[in-house]
Amino acid sequence: MLISLQQDSFAYFVHKINPANGLVLDKSHSDWPASIAAVGLALAAYPVGVERGFMTREEAVKRTLIVLKFFANAPHGPERDATGYKGFYYHFLDMNTGKRVWNCELSSVDTAFLIAGMLIARAYYKHETEEEGEIRKLADELYRRVDWQWMQKGEAAVSHGWTPEKGFLPYQWTGYDEALILYLLGLGSPTHPLSDESYAAWTSTYKWKKIYDIEFLYAGPLFIHQLSHAWIDFRGIRDSFMRERGSDYFENSRCATLVQQRYAARNPLEFKHYNEYCWGITSSDGPGPVARQVDGILRVFYDYIGRGAPYGPDDGTLAPWAVVASLPFAPDIVLPTIENYERMNLREAQKYGYKATFNPTFPVEPYHEFGWVSPYHFGLNQGPIVMMIENYRSGLLWSLMRQCPYLVTGLRRAGFRGGWLEG
Repeated sequence: MLISLQQDSFAYFVHKINPANGLVLDKSHSDWPASIAAVGLALAAYPVGVERGFMTREEAVKRTLIVLKFFANAPHGPERDATGYKGFYYHFLDMNTGKRVWNCELSSVDTAFLIAGMLIARAYYKHETEEEGEIRKLADELYRRVDWQWMQKGEAAVSHGWTPEKGFLPYQWTGYDEALILYLLGLGSPTHPLSDESYAAWTSTYKWKKIYDIEFLYAGPLFIHQLSHAWIDFRGIRDSFMRERGSDYFENSRCATLVQQRYAARNPLEFKHYNEYCWGITSSDGPGPVARQVDGILRVFYDYIGRGAPYGPDDGTLAPWAVVASLPFAPDIVLPTIENYERMNLREAQKYGYKATFNPTFPVEPYHEFGWVSPYHFGLNQGPIVMMIENYRSGLLWSLMRQCPYLVTGLRRAGFRGGWLEG
């Protein structure tokens, strides 16, 4: 079951790309742009494909080199139609030209996911060939080019991003969210590292909560507890915050996963099909925005939004991929849930696995037992499926990133101790 799901999800990164530049569609929609985060996930997925026989090493090397050469040579500067600036890249890029679209921002966190994929490539392609040597060289150069200090704009915390029109965005990465990997890569930089106080600023607004008798560092959408973990093995390593609480970020993600299941089992808003084997609430696509009367209750349904549990927003939309991405943390509850989703026929074989989301409460015509189903796949969903199944099975991505000296430096500068860091 896991092999089949992993292979189907991996196929997204085979087919939903531009072979000329390696850019990956943000989602399976015609005329849609690329997402730099999806490119980073593709770079991490290719070694999995090689190890599992989904792709030859030669093909993976070719695809990886195309991506790295593109980013190394793409227009880089303050111009409005560039690809990147100061080592960062625009969130969304035109699939053909590779230039900025939608007046989007230079994204600090999405650049971190892109760079993490490059560092996976740097660690994996170790053969003494000209092509693999060039992968290592380019990945290193592109990481070193990121000016993490600039993105702090003279303050402690890191900005969400920058645009040529308005400068830095008014938001900073603080509190527990998907930017954990950003801080660790930024702290490890040998060229433009984040300042010493940056990590303390990041953790200063953490929210430790007790929900359903489970104490943990809270974040609502499940993906927050997963994305940094797809790359980094947090088992047994602790920063000062986690040392004080006798936990670590891996155990914390298990707690968040258990809370999700318990919320669905309680089902306080009485959505259809919520139960201990049907859950997964995260930032995701949805059937809205619209309000509908459903069985005498006025329901508000959202489009793409940061859904979370137990405090919401929650409109009955579930994301099967988010369940799979928790597999390493809680296989005891994730595997039965995947089996249930298989019985529900939520996966299309050879069509990239699970669609992004479904909502059994949302009424559709003609009637469908499981209601509304997203018509799309998203690269940001497909990657964690491939990576976390592999981390559960072999620990491949975790092992590769443990070999990255920059990550080790970043972890130590952030105050992490113990576990594999002491080896």
